[in-house]
Amino acid sequence: MPGIIALLVGGFALVGVAVAGLYLWPVPRRGLRVAPARPLDFDTATRAAEAIMAAEAADPEVRPESRSRLLSHGSRTGRAVLLLHGYTLAPEQYEGLAEEFFDRGYNVWVPRAPQHGTVDRRAHHRVQAGELTTYAARAWAVAAALGDEVGVVGISGGAVLATWLAQVPGTVVRHLLLLSPFFGPDPRQAPAYAVRPLLVLYGRRILRDRVTSRGYSVAAVTQYLTIARTLPKPPRRTGLRTAAVAISPLDGVVDLRAAVDVPRRIADANAIPLEVCTLPEALGVGHNTLNLAALGADGGEWRRRYVALYEGATAAASDAPISR
Repeated sequence: MPGIIALLVGGFALVGVAVAGLYLWPVPRRGLRVAPARPLDFDTATRAAEAIMAAEAADPEVRPESRSRLLSHGSRTGRAVLLLHGYTLAPEQYEGLAEEFFDRGYNVWVPRAPQHGTVDRRAHHRVQAGELTTYAARAWAVAAALGDEVGVVGISGGAVLATWLAQVPGTVVRHLLLLSPFFGPDPRQAPAYAVRPLLVLYGRRILRDRVTSRGYSVAAVTQYLTIARTLPKPPRRTGLRTAAVAISPLDGVVDLRAAVDVPRRIADANAIPLEVCTLPEALGVGHNTLNLAALGADGGEWRRRYVALYEGATAAASDAPISR
């Protein structure tokens, strides 16, 4: 988030001596409460997904290419997967990877996040943590009915929601793949000591929102960070069977150390290894580790590798330490 330090300094100038109080202001850690969803059967879940897609098709505010997507084999399968897109993006981010899962026999649900994928390109600035976790829980309720063994893939902010689902009571996430997970900002953009004031000043919208050079709303970004702060410590043992993370050394958005440390603690709690895949710098892929179209045939190879990571079927993932 280029320029975020300058934004924070500007915010501090406004609050003056009250800055010290920001470190005393409580930030919720108990977890955002979501009413448990009633288990669905396959037909009910399919109708729910189809109703969402029909409503989006009838809504002129939703861009056609950004509508939710259901890739179904027509009946409950042995495996299903929920794909959660990143902040500012929409379901089309998973074009290619969704088809890769489907071709391998998965039923696939790719829901559109609230305030995303609309003709108003600034709508995502208004997103709130509570509506994000509600969206994730409802999306899981659909995905969980599509297959016998179900997992989640998330990228960036969507990876935070995927991790939250893997730890929230009432879900049984068996596989977890996190792409460029946003558990904290790149320290070069917002050092650790600045994160808590950001959560208070912008997350609670005490200060007027600011937009970074990437088009990120600071208020919206802090909603994802707030969710990340609610993850249980220590992590819960939930029956997770595989866990993996993919990151790029060219990523200037996320804290790469946290991107590995958070899922590693969850993997340890579940007595499973964490597979860590570090994309080669030569690929030229930055924060959006799903931006593989420019790689040509190599893009297909990386999509297959992501599925292998998800399934825990790869021995080629690199577990090298990250130094920044």
